[in-house]
Amino acid sequence: MIVALDTQLAVGTATGAGVYQRDLAAALRELGANVHELSAPWLDPWRFDRRVLWDQVLLPLQAARSGAALLHASAGTMPLLRTLPTVVTVHDLAWLRVQAHTRAYARAYFGAIQARAYRTAAAVVCDSQFSADEYRALVDPHANPTVVYPGVDARFAAIERRPDKAPFALVAGTVEERKNLLVLVETLRALPQLRIVSVGPHTPYADTVRARAAELNVADRLDLRGYVTRDELDDLYARAACALVPSRYEGFGYALAEALCAGLPAIAARSSSLVEVAAGAVPLVDPDDVTGWTDAVRALLADRDRAEAGAASRRALHVARFAWRKAALSTVEVYQRVSM
Repeated sequence: MIVALDTQLAVGTATGAGVYQRDLAAALRELGANVHELSAPWLDPWRFDRRVLWDQVLLPLQAARSGAALLHASAGTMPLLRTLPTVVTVHDLAWLRVQAHTRAYARAYFGAIQARAYRTAAAVVCDSQFSADEYRALVDPHANPTVVYPGVDARFAAIERRPDKAPFALVAGTVEERKNLLVLVETLRALPQLRIVSVGPHTPYADTVRARAAELNVADRLDLRGYVTRDELDDLYARAACALVPSRYEGFGYALAEALCAGLPAIAARSSSLVEVAAGAVPLVDPDDVTGWTDAVRALLADRDRAEAGAASRRALHVARFAWRKAALSTVEVYQRVSM
């Protein structure tokens, strides 16, 4: 069976869904699956008009010409018109929950229009039980999505920890409102020994974060680096004192899963899928509780050796939970059910 796999978001600087596409394709190939990766490298996947062009015109055309038996729409969006049975990965339902501040046309396309399209899919895959529950609450109460945790790149399991003496917290992910970086900026006033290093693409929210840091006179301890290379990211995971994940809404939460697999002590928000991904292994704090975040980070920094030992002791368990081979095998089972 040939599977046509959408990998357009892996073009260029892949984050989130693009990382999922890239690594799923590699894991499927390692299993011996016959996967045709579909993309248009010349097309910017981050411009709205070009994203729609890809989703609704170029993707279904490429899929129809690929000789595949089915299409895996792996970006969280799917064509409205298509010739192949389609498996769709619904990473989250953020566009129906927490994106009210975004442009109306984007909310309509990624939210309501896609929700209607999902109902016509041959199968729905969700990244977490939380996302599956959201799917039933917001799209189809009678649906039974298949939960498949994405894998984490095996390179994180190989990172050798060497924390800097001067502590810094790593915050990975797009700098956008729902990721909630502001709550961590607020903690810097009471944590004079700490720096925050943020890595990931910027949105206009980054300007809000910078402005607040300047008001609090902590701008010198906030490093918004933007997108970094793999080697730079791995180096930060090796040297950071901890990872902080204050997001209000995540369909999976790569930043937390990667930290767990890297043996990096972490603190996460008590929200959405992060509770599920943490699985009791890290402290959880309400997303907007500045005092709670301050106290949790202070406690971690007060006994860094204990935090390191705890993260190291659970590392192998998390690596097994988020193995790409496991995720790929579960995904192939979905393909087989659809093709029967």
